Parts: sequence; C-alpha cells; structure tokens
Amino acid sequence: MLNKEIALRRTEAIARGVGMMTQIYVDRALNAEVWDVEGNRYLDFAAGIAVVNTGHCHPKVMAAVTAQLSKFTHTCHQVLPYEPYIRLAERLNAAVPGDFDKKTVFVTTGAEAVENAIKIARIATGRPAVIAFGGAFHGRTFMGMSLTGKVEPYKKGFGAMMPDVWHVPFPQDVHGISTADALAGINKLFKSDLDPGRVAAIIFEPVQGEGGFYPAPAELVREIRALCDAHGIIMIADEVQTGFARTGTLFAMHGYDVAADITTMAKGLAGGLPLAALTGRADLMDAAHPGGLGGTYGGNPLGIAAANAVLDVIEEENLCSRANELGSRLKQKLESIRSTTPEIVDIRGPGFMVAVEFANSTSHAPDADFTNRVRAKAQEMGLILLTCGVYGNVIRFLAPITIVDAHFSEAMDILERAVAAARIH
Repeated sequence: MLNKEIALRRTEAIARGVGMMTQIYVDRALNAEVWDVEGNRYLDFAAGIAVVNTGHCHPKVMAAVTAQLSKFTHTCHQVLPYEPYIRLAERLNAAVPGDFDKKTVFVTTGAEAVENAIKIARIATGRPAVIAFGGAFHGRTFMGMSLTGKVEPYKKGFGAMMPDVWHVPFPQDVHGISTADALAGINKLFKSDLDPGRVAAIIFEPVQGEGGFYPAPAELVREIRALCDAHGIIMIADEVQTGFARTGTLFAMHGYDVAADITTMAKGLAGGLPLAALTGRADLMDAAHPGGLGGTYGGNPLGIAAANAVLDVIEEENLCSRANELGSRLKQKLESIRSTTPEIVDIRGPGFMVAVEFANSTSHAPDADFTNRVRAKAQEMGLILLTCGVYGNVIRFLAPITIVDAHFSEAMDILERAVAAARIH
C-alpha cells in the first residue's frame, strides 16, 4: 500500500475542512520514531501536537491501558463510577499550582475543558464577559473559536462568534508588542468598552501554542492576577499544550509566582488517549449544579488508566529535568545555525517547548515561505516538524521528552541540513 493511494481515498472520504500537515500515513510508532505504510522511518518532532510527551507506545502506559482493557472500557462515570477516576483527580488536585483546595472535572478534549472553564467562571461570578488574547488558540468549538485570537483558518466563514468575548494584544517582543502594550490594551478596554464588573474570566496560555510559542512574561501574569483580584475576575490558565513536563515543570504556571484559579489541560495528560481535565479552586468548581458539568465519555476508563501511568512515568523518569536538558541542547544547536542563517530572528521557549522564528533577511518581514521550505526539507530527510504563528513563520519543536540521545542528535543533524538546503533554494 502506498501513501499516495491512501491520499486519494482520503480526498474522496474525508471532509475538506480537516486539514493535513503531511501525506505520511503511519503504520507504527515507538517513542520518537514512526514508520509509514511504505516502511519509511521518520523522527517525530510533532508528537501529535504535544500529546505523546512520554513517547509513542510507552511500555508503562501501554501496560496500564491493556490491564484496564481487560476489565471494562466504558460505563460513564456519572452512571457507574470507578476508583481510578477519583485517584487521578486527587493527583491533579495536588499537582496543579495553587495553595488552595481544588477539585477536578474530566472531559474529552482541550476545547471541551476550555468550554467548561468558561461555564464555571460564568456561573460562579454571575457575569458574562471573557477576555482573551490576540494570537491565542483555545479550540474549534464556537466558544473556543471566539476565544481564539486568529481568524484564519479557525474563524473564517463560520459566522458570528459568541458574544461578550474581547481580545487584547499579547506580548511579542520580536513584533514590537510589549507587556506594557498588553496591559494598556486591558486598561483601554476597561475604560472605553467593558465594565470590569461584567467580566467573568481572563483566559491566557502561559506559552502561546498555535500563536507562535510566545511565553507570557512574568510581569504580565502577575498583573493579570492583580487585575483579577481587584475586580473579582476568574483567572484561567490554558495549559492544554504546555502541560505535563513540556516546559520543564509539570505545568508551565509552576514557573510563575502566582497561580490561576482554574487550569485547563489535555494533550499530554493521557499519552495519546483522548482525555482532558480542568482543575480549580474547590469553591468555584462546586458552583455548578449537579448535571451541569460532565459528558458521556468524560474520564473514559482507558484514558484515566493511561493518565495515571503518564504521571508515574514523568516522575520516575524525571522528565521535567529531561525537558530542560533537551531544550537547552536544542537552543544551542539553533544558535549555532543562527550564526550562518540571518533569516533566524528569534529562538525562544521554556523547557522543551522551543520555537525558532524566521524573517526575510532583506525586508525583515515574517517569512512563511522560508519556514515551509525548512519544514519540507526536513521531512524529505526524515524529520517531522510543525509550523505555527499568526504569520506562519515559526517552527515549533515538540518531540517526545523521552527521545533517546542518539535520535535527538540525528534530528539535530537533519535540522541543520534542512535549514542550509532551504537557504540554497
């Protein structure tokens, strides 16, 4: 079976709106390696978009899922509950930043976690409005799209967004947007358009994901916390992409000196199985009436089993430290490449959530074409990379944190050759 044959079938069978980043049809995967249906091997620096932080088919995760598979696969926790669901909630309540009593809700996707965080913020405060940031990504549901700070491809053509969602700038030093500009945007909003007494929540990503891997400056996070405290607003940290050791701490908010009221998570939580959660202040999480939260598949037993194993692996294999080590080595390699590549204008990100941004060496404008050439050349050489950013000019690196040194070194060699090849074009 050939990739191109399957691609033709896909075109006929799958809706056009489901985008495709590659035409590589996977047959099997192990840790940071994937093999397609033709037997070609690739190094995976996408990890399902930061999902398999513990690697494809980690033996401990697979064993946990297999053991659960032999018992039962689904009962709906709201109908017939099960203890591992409670145990995982207890572990997240203890692990999520914040020195206060916490409770957890399990759902299925990151967008669903965000939706429920907004529901809780609204019912707890009795207020309707929500503030988000330009460049943010919070999902493809209507509330998720509305919160997302990027029109194409997420909002274009889908009609009116949800009401009472407001956007302010997010700091991007490389594009001349400072923390002061972001805070001025909030203050201007409060002065001209929005009574802060109507605001239920401010939601942000500690490191913007789809928006370009821009870390939230510590000053911004502190000021958001202060504004929320001053006006009775709920602070929501969207850790869907930053969670579970990716940034060098279990959650990115561990790197700040303040805590969010509610934290959303998904992706890396269950090692590849669909599971999401939101954990927050117990009084807020209890604001909704019974039946107001939940879902048929929320906290599916297989995902719960995988997630408990993922937390064990992160601790046992010291993956937070490993993320910091790998991120440091990646940045060193990128800085080395930068010395001969004037198109590189920024290298950033905490832990192993690293990105490189490209601009035209003459005009200094964001260069999506060059970025895509690097991605394509790397893929031809056996390395899967992802682009991101409002201008499409950022490559993000999301390899499994469990990647072995030999494969990491191999990937760094391919990356260097791919950038050089893109410059010759």
